[in-house]
Formats: sequence, C-alpha cells, structure tokens
Amino acid sequence: MTQADLVLQSLVSGLGIGCVYGLIGIGFCVIYNASGIVNFAQGAFVMLGGMITHVLLVRYHVPYALAALVAVIAVAAVGVVLERLVVRPLWMRKAPVFVMILATLAAQIVIERVTFLLVDDQPKTLPVFLDWPPIMIGRVAINYQSLFIIAGSLTIVGALALFFKVTLTGKAMRACAIDREAALLQAIPVSTMLALAFALSAGLGAVAGILLTPTQYTAFNVGVPFAISGFIAAIIGGFGRPFGAFVGGLALGLVQSIAILWLGAGLKSAAALSVLLLFLFVRPAGIFGAAK
Repeated sequence: MTQADLVLQSLVSGLGIGCVYGLIGIGFCVIYNASGIVNFAQGAFVMLGGMITHVLLVRYHVPYALAALVAVIAVAAVGVVLERLVVRPLWMRKAPVFVMILATLAAQIVIERVTFLLVDDQPKTLPVFLDWPPIMIGRVAINYQSLFIIAGSLTIVGALALFFKVTLTGKAMRACAIDREAALLQAIPVSTMLALAFALSAGLGAVAGILLTPTQYTAFNVGVPFAISGFIAAIIGGFGRPFGAFVGGLALGLVQSIAILWLGAGLKSAAALSVLLLFLFVRPAGIFGAAK
C-alpha cells in the first residue's frame, strides 16, 4: 500500500473509534446537563456493555441480539443504582464538583473490581455482526463492523436530538439543565430526571461498548481509558453540548489514528492529551462553545 492508502485506511479506522468516543462524550454531556456532575464512571458503562454481552453470549448461549439488549438494560440499571447510592446523597448535600468526580472515580474502581471477581481478568471480544469480506475502495478496506459503528452512532445521535427536542421527558431534562430551581417550580421532578439522565448515559455507554468490542477487546480495566477519551471528546466539542461531543469524538479518533500511523501506538494517548491541552489553552469552550 502507498502512504496515501495507509493514511486513508487509518482515517477509516479513526472514524469508527471516533464515533464510540463521541457516544461516550455524549454520555458525559447528558449527565452534566441534567445535574452539573462530571461522571467519570462513564468508561465502566462501556466496559460493562461489552462484558455482559460476552458473558450472556458465551456462557449462557443467549442469542446475540437479545444478549446485547439485556446488556443495555442491565447497564442502564447500574447507572440508576450509581445515581441513587453514590451521586444523589452528595448532590443533595451540594457537595463540590471535585468530590463528585472522586466519588464517580471510586465507583468506577468498585465496578471494575466486582467485574474482575465475577468474570475474570482475561480480555474478551465479541463476534462481528456480519462476517462478510470487507468493502474494497481501491486499496482501502472498509469492514462491515466499522459501518455498523458509524451508522449506529449516527442513528443514536439523531434519535437523541429528537428526544430532547420533541418529547416531554427530553424537554424536562433540558429545563433541569437550564435552571434546576425554575424546573422545580414548574413541577418537573428534578430527582427523577437525574435518575433518567444516568440511565440514558449508562445505556449509551453500553451501546458504545457493544459496537466496539467486536473490533477491540474488552476487559475489567479498560474503563478509565475510555472515560478519558470520552471526556476529551466532550471538551473538544464544548462541554455540555451533545452534538459537539460527537464531533469532538470524531476529531479525536482521527487524530489518534494518524498518531498511530506516524508516531506509533505508544504515543496514541500522548496525542489525545496534546489535543486536550491545545483546546484548553486556545479555545477552552470547545468547538461549539461560546468563546469568552
């Protein structure tokens, strides 16, 4: 392959992983908009999505589609439990943001340890959705799993946009994000909206994990890197802006793919952190945030 072909192949791979980063970033934004909380347990939801699907599929021989659906529901329930047991007590006491971040990080570690005890420490993967030969465009190969990731991510982003714009629940969550006290005066159950935000965010993370695990392994300890990547995506796009987080995820995935090609896989994380620092110094509000 020529250098140009290698670059194009890397960009195709970067789009796939970037979509996943975008979904994780949207999860950050959903919770932040509803409560002002930065949830660093988001990466654990990604891990659990792939892990639960693998356990149901391999150990219990549950059909693939059903296993994925059960995994999403189960992870959404974990999100609600996290909100009830960890976040809500601190939220009601108006704990500082730093305390909230530490609490969610601790929750992530607990989820990882429980997963380690219940499953094991070995990497897991899932079968691809369609085991067909890749589509060849010149010398660039596009596998069907990447197409599923891109199409699935775009569908979810579109559905979320409609949810927040059209449905009463979505409008209520937006109202909580704009002014919590005013939402209470309008008889909006703010605490219920917070629980729904965690369930929605956890479900998004689970879907991201299910889409990604056929192309990359999952293990009990992969949550933190995914959480960091999703957080960077949210910062790039403008924290609190779901569509911006998705665009930020795409940008991060493309940057990492080029960094792997030209600098090696060992500097992938360094490239991501460099992009984060660049935005914090030059445009801390992100691409779609209001510049100050």
